[in-house]
Amino acid sequence: MSAQPSPALPPSTAASLIPQHWTPEQALAVFECLQLLRQALWDAYGLQVQQAWREQLVPDGPPPEFDPDEPF
Repeated sequence: MSAQPSPALPPSTAASLIPQHWTPEQALAVFECLQLLRQALWDAYGLQVQQAWREQLVPDGPPPEFDPDEPF
């Protein structure tokens, strides 16, 4: 059984989590840290992450019936 990832926060909510008092240098340091963490996660779990994305994007069950005579 695989763990389901939590849905992404709406942009307004995510932006409100970022401190507004950081200097540009502090923001850059956090950004660089997150980039390194992202790369490390990809290196360790890239194939599993791809599979998890696939499972989220592909609906369960067979594709819907196709009727060429049905209008759009």
